[in-house]
Amino acid sequence: MTVYLDDWRQRAQLGPVDDRWSHLVADTDEELHAFAERLGMRREWFQGRTSRPHHAHYDVPERARAEALDHGAVEVTWRELGRMLRNRRAGTSPAPGGEGR
Repeated sequence: MTVYLDDWRQRAQLGPVDDRWSHLVADTDEELHAFAERLGMRREWFQGRTSRPHHAHYDVPERARAEALDHGAVEVTWRELGRMLRNRRAGTSPAPGGEGR
């Protein structure tokens, strides 16, 4: 199982934090929550809907990016992440950088 961090880096203000944001996703929600907790993230920051389980993620500010990578997150491009999410929705889940690259 793996936790992934994309390179989206979208500028936005979320609550009091004005930063560039990326998406943290994992193979399972349990793994994602455990990883986010190790980064000091709160469960209420989880972005997940039962109607779109393949889009479950946490938004990660640029200032926490290095720490996420140091904890073992695998860096992927936003295109690779999009491909992963489409594959999950379709019921297949090849690793990033695999087929269709």
